[in-house]
Amino acid sequence: MPNLSRKPWYKVLYLQVLIAVALGITIGWLWPETGIALKPLGDGFIKLVKMIIAPIIFCTVVHGVASMSDMKKLGRVGAKTLLYFEVISTLALVIGLVVVNLLQPGAGFNIDPTTLDPEAVAASREAGKQAHSLAIVPFLLSIVPTSFFDAFAKGDVLQVLVVALFTAFALTALGERGQPVLRAIDTGSHLFFGILSLIVRLAPIGALGAMAFTVGRYGLGSLTLLLKLMGGFYLTSFAFVVVVLGLVARVAGFSIFRFLGFIKEEILLVLGTSSSETALPGIMQKMKRLGCAPATVNFVVPTGYSFNLDGTNIYMAMGAIFLAQATNTPLDLRHQITLLLVAMLSSKGASGVTGAGFIALAATLAVLPTVPIESLALLVGIDRFMSECRAITNLIGNSVATVAISRWEGEVTSAQLTANLNHKSDTQ
Repeated sequence: MPNLSRKPWYKVLYLQVLIAVALGITIGWLWPETGIALKPLGDGFIKLVKMIIAPIIFCTVVHGVASMSDMKKLGRVGAKTLLYFEVISTLALVIGLVVVNLLQPGAGFNIDPTTLDPEAVAASREAGKQAHSLAIVPFLLSIVPTSFFDAFAKGDVLQVLVVALFTAFALTALGERGQPVLRAIDTGSHLFFGILSLIVRLAPIGALGAMAFTVGRYGLGSLTLLLKLMGGFYLTSFAFVVVVLGLVARVAGFSIFRFLGFIKEEILLVLGTSSSETALPGIMQKMKRLGCAPATVNFVVPTGYSFNLDGTNIYMAMGAIFLAQATNTPLDLRHQITLLLVAMLSSKGASGVTGAGFIALAATLAVLPTVPIESLALLVGIDRFMSECRAITNLIGNSVATVAISRWEGEVTSAQLTANLNHKSDTQ
């Protein structure tokens, strides 16, 4: 029987986002000043998303952890999740380093940082100041909020995770007495997801403003010198998804390509908004629809937003070495290993919101004083274009991780995954 509930094409959100992206590019290209003036639309949308993400992560993590009455299972899932995140994230960094050393996209630039655009240099220095909080000791101290509510006021994802974990452990210790609070938190999560679903409906407007500003401000022609880095980054991210995450998917018993088709709405939503957090409610719902246990989804997905940023890791590795090449700064193997180790830490402070990867890159450069921080100005013009690929890779990485952990916990079988993926593709 035909699917009578299917929406008309013009009411499908991801198609609206695609149309908005095309319109934004056209406006920015043909009428640059108008495109620049539309910047508040994109900024406003991202601020709305940031407004609600902290309470959503708090509620989902608390409910996910506290719902695991079996503390052995909680410890097992937590250990598997963090081990998986660290292995895959480190692999992303290593792949980024290998590719950028092979491609040498910065060779021949011969950039003198003092001759760069003053506005871009100012933005780079500001990023360097913000990056101070991502240095090792300040970073470790910064993950502890000054008060319970300070984490929510600042919207710091890592601090919210710390508060959520302590809250979940306390509720678990309370036993039956903690159940009314746990039910209230579950109800709260439905409320906050409802708010976010309303905000996400505005995604086409945000995508229009963001793309119009990006093209209007930086232009398409001005980016030609950096196309080699952009192309290398996009190809590396694509290869990482297909090969590395594809291998994880195969081991877990499902096809990466069918899986990408299953989450295509969320991928296109992230493409338009450059923020993986806009797809948070949709991706969690789909993971549960695949058969993953709600408790596992509620723990793995939000945690991945701070600890499993594969796209950001590839970007940081390639970006740092590119700037060294462009400024003729020699980096030996020891320097690159140091960069790798610091990037493993600084990437944990980059959430899924636009721009965080740029700050994390500045933090990584802080340990390589021979690479001038002003050289970050080279990436200001293309960061917006690269942030979309970062966010999409992060989203896919977290989604695959959730299914893999759930599969290894025996919550869903390979046959169930295949059937659910096929069912989804048949009914779209």
